[in-house]
Amino acid sequence: MKKMNVTKTANKTMIRKKMMTLTIAGAMVLSASPFMSPAVGAVGNGPVYGGNETINTSILTTYDEMADFLQTQEAKQKNMELEVIGQSIKGRDLYLVKYVTNPENPTILFLTQQHGNEQLTTEGALEFIKHLGTGKMKGVTDGVNILIVPMLNPDGAMGDVNFSLDDYIAKGERNLTRYNADGIDLNRDHITKIQPETKAFHENVMKKYDIDYMIDLHHQGTQSERDGELVSGSILYPTTPNVDPDVLLKSKQLGAVVFDAIDSKGWGHLGKYRGGNAETISRNGIAVEYGISTLLFEMRGMSDHSYESYVLGQKSNGYLIKQTITTLDATVRAIADDSIADADISFWDTLSYQENRTSE
Repeated sequence: MKKMNVTKTANKTMIRKKMMTLTIAGAMVLSASPFMSPAVGAVGNGPVYGGNETINTSILTTYDEMADFLQTQEAKQKNMELEVIGQSIKGRDLYLVKYVTNPENPTILFLTQQHGNEQLTTEGALEFIKHLGTGKMKGVTDGVNILIVPMLNPDGAMGDVNFSLDDYIAKGERNLTRYNADGIDLNRDHITKIQPETKAFHENVMKKYDIDYMIDLHHQGTQSERDGELVSGSILYPTTPNVDPDVLLKSKQLGAVVFDAIDSKGWGHLGKYRGGNAETISRNGIAVEYGISTLLFEMRGMSDHSYESYVLGQKSNGYLIKQTITTLDATVRAIADDSIADADISFWDTLSYQENRTSE
């Protein structure tokens, strides 16, 4: 690492309390066996923000707490290495978490929070990092290298931006916004790479490491449904016509692993995302430029927004974090034991595109 902040006991205590608050509702038990299925309805049936509920961002991990957590985990975990890949517009370090035990192993990259108001995937990634240091994941990293960028847009995540957020809904310590500090959507900057965050990501991750798979983790609105039921999320492979056929095949296999892991649960219900062909988007651009098999995963609901219909009530937080952990766990294991090569991609032919629910 290039920089190390002083670890403070108070920060550690706060992180533990916040992560417990976020995860307890979802009964997140990570083990070698499948996750326990909660005895409640699907994530898609969770409450939306209706104007009467307080969306409290104080329960979310702040950037400083995340940095402290990552440094603590690096000190504890033998196989974990923390790297600073650059800085945001406001000068916050951008972190890369690495588990590279054998350079010859296949490598998967997980990217979270390109959009600062899409934080629950970051919460799930942090929980997954913690479990990678336990005996419950013993032997898994012997067969796969794991890279995690847990917060590419820290300025947006902290609401530390050069424009007003007065119309945003959430209360608490901060608002969270989609854009970086200068109001730019980082997920539209993967060709020009002008923004410091995307430039650092490409120069010090994409070009530096030999990556085989990438899952780009996002959040979408709350009103999407598949086959008449609200979804817990949606997935999509690269759709640019310039993608190599083998890259596309492996992208679909990656999606099959995720779909089988999530949609089979009582609380998960996935649709097919309606995405464009533009290569400015990471799902498309990275697949073409680097020959990496990519998957977009859009979780239901956002942590903050100016549109009420995009913000999900906090009672679903635990399940959405659990959905993230399940995704990371299932794909890592499938790549490690090469079972991903046998994944059945035929489901893509019948998986319905999600549609926007026009009324309740």
